[in-house]
Amino acid sequence: MQSLKGKWALVTGASSGMGREYAHALAERGAHLVLVARRIEPMAVLAREIEARHGVVAKVQSVDLSVAGAAARLKDELMGQGVEVDVLINNAGMGVIGDFLEQTPASLATMLNLNVLGLTELTQVFAASMKARGGGHIQLLASVAAFQPCPMFAAYAASKAYVLSFGEALHTELAPYGVVVSVLSPGVTDTEFFTAAGSAPNAAMKRMMMAPRPVVDVGLAALFQARSSVVAGALNRLMVFSSRFLSRQFLSRVSFKVARSL
Repeated sequence: MQSLKGKWALVTGASSGMGREYAHALAERGAHLVLVARRIEPMAVLAREIEARHGVVAKVQSVDLSVAGAAARLKDELMGQGVEVDVLINNAGMGVIGDFLEQTPASLATMLNLNVLGLTELTQVFAASMKARGGGHIQLLASVAAFQPCPMFAAYAASKAYVLSFGEALHTELAPYGVVVSVLSPGVTDTEFFTAAGSAPNAAMKRMMMAPRPVVDVGLAALFQARSSVVAGALNRLMVFSSRFLSRQFLSRVSFKVARSL
């Protein structure tokens, strides 16, 4: 287990789901934490729990990362507190599910601002400091949806395809400066994702569903082994590998049939 004693880790989307599990996993390694999400109450409870259990410091920051400039303001505030972030977990994200033409422009804009622009800004501002210090670790959360077109998840899947390509490129670009960038692509995970998106997983998805902590452990192992990308779950890895041998239009039609059963 990678020791992070005395270092600071920033986890976005820390109010629930995988964000909570990332926080516990990093605290177990000795890291102090900056917990970031919009909802402050669940993070405050989590911070008290982590400090009592692991003996580390856990700071709570209520930030809407879908708002332009939020990441830069967060960094400035942390610098004012003497906090230098060594590990950045870009976990915050949301999904909009359903017929593309029935989705509101506002909901699509919020999702894309968070999944793409907010993630990009957060990565840039903290990676700059890591480069200047000569080291750091950044994990970006993509999805198995990033590997194929996904009707009914069209904009969401496209946003995750951006994250995958962006992260793999930065892995190479920042490596000479000691900054590790790794992309984690989960499949269906037992979090609030579907509830927040106003949907529910079907029976097939439930059979494939993973608990969040094993997914987090896969991601952190890849991050500290300096791997550019990893897919969580044997079945998910098989699906992603198999997709290389099928046409994207075929994959799109299959994905459409599955999505329409939601």
